Amino acid sequence: MRLFPILCLLLLSLGVASRQRHRSRSWEKKVKESSGLTHRIEDFAFDLYRALASEAPGQNVVFSPLSVSMSLGMLSLGTSSNTKTQILESLGLSLQQGQEDKFHKGFQQLLQRFSQLRDGLQLSLGSALFADPAVHIRDSFLSAMKTLYMADTLSTNFGNPEMAKKQINDYVAKRTRGKIVDLIKDLDNTNIMVLINYIFFRAKWETAFSAKNTQQKDFHVTPKKTIQVPMMNREDEYYHIVDQSISCTVVRIPYQGNATALFILPSEGRMQQVENGLNSRVLKNWLNSGTKSQLNLYLPKFSIEGTYQLEKILPKLGIRDAFTSHADLSGITNHPNIKLSEMVHTSMVEVDESGTRAAAATGEVFTFRSARPMIVKINFNRPFLLAIVENMDLLFLGKLVYPTGVTLSKTHGLTQRKP
Repeated sequence: MRLFPILCLLLLSLGVASRQRHRSRSWEKKVKESSGLTHRIEDFAFDLYRALASEAPGQNVVFSPLSVSMSLGMLSLGTSSNTKTQILESLGLSLQQGQEDKFHKGFQQLLQRFSQLRDGLQLSLGSALFADPAVHIRDSFLSAMKTLYMADTLSTNFGNPEMAKKQINDYVAKRTRGKIVDLIKDLDNTNIMVLINYIFFRAKWETAFSAKNTQQKDFHVTPKKTIQVPMMNREDEYYHIVDQSISCTVVRIPYQGNATALFILPSEGRMQQVENGLNSRVLKNWLNSGTKSQLNLYLPKFSIEGTYQLEKILPKLGIRDAFTSHADLSGITNHPNIKLSEMVHTSMVEVDESGTRAAAATGEVFTFRSARPMIVKINFNRPFLLAIVENMDLLFLGKLVYPTGVTLSKTHGLTQRKP
């Protein structure tokens, strides 16, 4: 079984606001090693998850809390007054407590650690600022972006929107291994800067599923709608927990390296209860407790992706001024009347049996048992949640409602997305 690749890309586009234009193992031990961002990102992540889920009831959700938080952190470097306060408070920071510097340095340490990961785990996280040469970007902002977030800065002629679009899309495609090839759909000469953030994750499971065991099985999208999906199956030892406080069962599946996946199966009819109960305390409990048991595990192969216009979502979490004429982005440029015109987030998650992308043989583990232990059957044959965690840092969070590219229409009918 593999989870490959998990991608997310976030785009922030700055445009002029006026018509007068200028171009332009032991998880407790791992907690101590974490970047210090963990709890802040988790609390923000669950708030953002609920906002995204409420916008698209009955649909898949997938995003990277780490990527969104990192982008907001970078943006805050160039903001002042209420614009800065709203961003930092949404991330659980208080200017009075001097937490801002620690937050930025936390990302700096995180990026340094990610650059050294090995052992079957590929994790790339990065940023880039595309700026029109006609617009003066403050040296202090560029320096902070480079030092704290290792961001590239590229000169881009937004007066030629097609050329600018190609430059940005080519950059993105290269760094996401060709998985996202058309992030930018439209640009015009009101844009003066584009700030992107991307994350690419590929990992081998410690123990693969066998493709021979994958069969077409029922998946209950809703109580009245059932579809056929390729369902993987493996009998092995996994940590799992039955969380009666919010009515769900959680299975932890480890990767090679220092990452793990959580698959969260709500009890029948309890999805909303689980979603409402998500918080950092609950996640910590799932990561640090549970019983290692012999499971007969059924998990669908799936591929989900999501693209979100966060400028429409983040105001619900308190980030309002950045997207209006009240935006104070004076720390980025002295260019008058600019605001954050667009904030697009794209993610993709794929799960199947293999350990790598290449057509290499997957080793299977065979064991001899003198006595057959009690086996617990857990079948992910209805909508469930998933989280990807590396060293206690929450990389991805999502909900799978339909595993095979099926989408629910506004009238709650089903339509099949073309491959």
